[in-house]
Amino acid sequence: MLKKGFVSVILQEENGENKGSVEFQVVNFTNKIRKLTSHFELHKKDYLSQRGLRKILGKRQRLLAYLSKKNRIRYKELINHLNIRETETKA
Repeated sequence: MLKKGFVSVILQEENGENKGSVEFQVVNFTNKIRKLTSHFELHKKDYLSQRGLRKILGKRQRLLAYLSKKNRIRYKELINHLNIRETETKA
């Protein structure tokens, strides 16, 4: 999917395999979210997977909030590259 291209860009920027980076985790969560979303087109009543999706969405939202506070430029680049909309941060 989208994972290979963007992960390689992240890894090149950080000079090594840093799979714990915020960007890497957000990319992984985004891929999982997209897979689960397509899964729900066939299985609308899979409530356990819907719960898992909500948990992943929450984790991704917290990571993006952290990144937006830490480094707004990297946050904007990541959102634009993944084509996800910006969420409003709580003041």
